[in-house]
Amino acid sequence: MLVLLPPSEGKAPSGRGTALKTDSLSLPGLAETRQAVLDELVELCTGDEEKAREVLGLSEGLRGEVAKNARLRTAGTRPAGEIYTGVLYDALDLASLDAAGKRRAARSLLVFSGLWGAVRVTDRIPSYRCSMGVKLPGLGALSACWRAPMAEAIPEVAGSGLVLDLRSSAYASAWKPKGELAGRTATVRVLHAQLVDGVEKRSVVSHFNKATKGRIVRGLLAAGAAPAHPAELVEALRDLGYTVEAQAPAKAGRTWNLDVVVTEIH
Repeated sequence: MLVLLPPSEGKAPSGRGTALKTDSLSLPGLAETRQAVLDELVELCTGDEEKAREVLGLSEGLRGEVAKNARLRTAGTRPAGEIYTGVLYDALDLASLDAAGKRRAARSLLVFSGLWGAVRVTDRIPSYRCSMGVKLPGLGALSACWRAPMAEAIPEVAGSGLVLDLRSSAYASAWKPKGELAGRTATVRVLHAQLVDGVEKRSVVSHFNKATKGRIVRGLLAAGAAPAHPAELVEALRDLGYTVEAQAPAKAGRTWNLDVVVTEIH
């Protein structure tokens, strides 16, 4: 099982580990594009601060992120699973998994990134600020920049197994499953069900969507679940106590769509 995750806007400090070694990152097929994005991002952020802030879409209060990016090559690093914070990663709580769960996370989780393309949670990276929606002056839109290398790298990593795609739309635009791989890819939508005047009403949740997805991944890792197909994933989630409604693809080349229905959001 390969689980595709979005990164988080907020990130932990870089830490005091060794400096970035791009050639040690997973998915070596992304190395050339990583280097190109890194080079332009560092150059941008060591130049005109106001231009960098505009390109990166940073508010005045986030001005310090420009200086952080300028130091990417020399800053300390820590595992990506420690760098990414926020609602999904708080709920996932990788640090508290047992040893077996951490090994499964290292094998299964892949975090998409505007800067790195995609990294495993064990890859050592510095803290940075560069979303997939950024358009760099030279390279252009990062989502488009990553499509060709991702089209080669992700199917190779996915192999013949299940892909659980929990990315947000901005990161999903950098790679879309095609053909046979799409048929064993599942996306998840979290719906909040409430009774209103005796009638069930459902709504899509946003903030709590991330928390629920984090708990789903944690539950699968902790249980040692190894679904090989979306239909098996549905059963694994039901075994974990989730209410799941599945829509199988109507034709080849489409993904499975799973609705996880919750009655409480927290």
